[in-house]
Amino acid sequence: MRPLAVDYAFDYARLSDFFAGDPSDARSWVDAIERARSHPRPRSAVADLLTAQQRARHAPAEALAATARLRDEATVAVVTGQQAGLFGGPLFTLLKALTAVKLAEDVAARHKTPVVAIFWIDAEDHDWQEVRACAVLDAEDGLHAISAGDPPGAQVAAVGHVRLDESIGDALRALEATLPPTEFTSYLLEGLRRAYQPGVSMADACAHWLDTVLGPRGLIVYNAADPAAKPLVSGVFTREIESRGDTSRLALRAGTALESRGYHAQATPQESGLALFRFDNGRQAIRQQDEQTFLVGDRPLSMSELLALVQQSPEDFSPSVLLRPIVQDTLFPTVGYVSGPSELAYLGQLKDVYTLFGVPMPLIVQRATATILDSNAMRFLTRHEFPLEALRARDEAALNELLGGQLPAGIDAAVTRLDQSIVEQMEALASAVKAVDATLEGAARSTRGRMQDDVQKLHGKIIQAAKRKDTTLRRQFQHAQQQAFPGGQPQERAIGFAYFLNKYGPALVDRLSDVLPGAPGTHYVLTI
Repeated sequence: MRPLAVDYAFDYARLSDFFAGDPSDARSWVDAIERARSHPRPRSAVADLLTAQQRARHAPAEALAATARLRDEATVAVVTGQQAGLFGGPLFTLLKALTAVKLAEDVAARHKTPVVAIFWIDAEDHDWQEVRACAVLDAEDGLHAISAGDPPGAQVAAVGHVRLDESIGDALRALEATLPPTEFTSYLLEGLRRAYQPGVSMADACAHWLDTVLGPRGLIVYNAADPAAKPLVSGVFTREIESRGDTSRLALRAGTALESRGYHAQATPQESGLALFRFDNGRQAIRQQDEQTFLVGDRPLSMSELLALVQQSPEDFSPSVLLRPIVQDTLFPTVGYVSGPSELAYLGQLKDVYTLFGVPMPLIVQRATATILDSNAMRFLTRHEFPLEALRARDEAALNELLGGQLPAGIDAAVTRLDQSIVEQMEALASAVKAVDATLEGAARSTRGRMQDDVQKLHGKIIQAAKRKDTTLRRQFQHAQQQAFPGGQPQERAIGFAYFLNKYGPALVDRLSDVLPGAPGTHYVLTI
């Protein structure tokens, strides 16, 4: 964990200047609820928009009912979000969504107020390569990236506007061929085939799949690429243009303040840049050229021309990462946002930006983080008291250390005594030979080094022999390592949650729901 995330979890006072309140303090939630309720929002229009999206995807009744509650002025929201991803994306996407659902339930119970959970699918960037693949493990723990093809518009149009083509069928067949067959495989593939179909946008497919998995728990899934939403936030776009880059300057100032306290600045925008893009043969950056002129890509436009375009076609504009939270909280009565570690860092640069736009900043809650191991891997870790993080290194140093501990005590003791004896005897010899020829002292010390090196090589050969002898221990180590850190990356970032649904079925969501979100700053290791 980066220092900012650690201190946010365990020493919030060090960061209180950058956020709206301590999420571990009940009074902060009371204040956040009041701020969210008192700020005017187009509740009915937002609910209509969400309902239209949900009905088009045939979302569960529970999700539709949650959207209906948004019309009530008393209802507040816990929001989270992530990019649209193939087959739902990595495990942490599911962890984020579940954290939001559980947090909404907790806030509702503690503060006797209606709360809904919303998942914002961010689908207006153009990085198709980042969302087109989903990694899974095969029956032998081999890591495979299952990829969709490159439909028309990929890498040019926003991800949310790219429609899947026939290659999605190849990806589904590859997934079926790679996943270890279980009693849940048919359930998984049927759900994915309903969501990921030719002609459906990647954002809508991802939303449909999240509806399937978490809609019955009342999760509202919002496709942020919907053009119908843009008129509701055109005022934010107008304010950003009129401020002539204040958002970037305020974020830079906060980033400098964070760095002065030993943290890092996640966002480093150009001072002349607006936190806004325009779709025009791709997503074009907007930056200020002079007091009254902007460059949209390379095209100069006056402020009045740019403002007119926002009024005429707000769907052609898209917020940057700095403005997206303002757009989000203009639409939704957000009391809490569930963030990942990188999001936490840039949100810490936005407190003054929220003030600039007159939008109340929500509390920021770090998402749950977990590693899911099968019983064999968990048994290996507990039996040998093996630390989870030692599995991350891609060499076998940790295995060698473990095997070294399994060797008869006499071997290690003998090697240690031999090494000490070499040092003592060769030091004595080096001192003695100086009387014969001073130049021989260096030769004696070099000889000592080679002898010690030979002893260590012998020790390594002994360990290698132990590896060959104890193949079971080595196999257990490699199994746990590939589960916890496939390819050297944390499991929750490397493996798609579809893999775990195939392995455990709907019980996966129930089990995670029982223990998450848990204590801030705590990583959970679970066996299901």
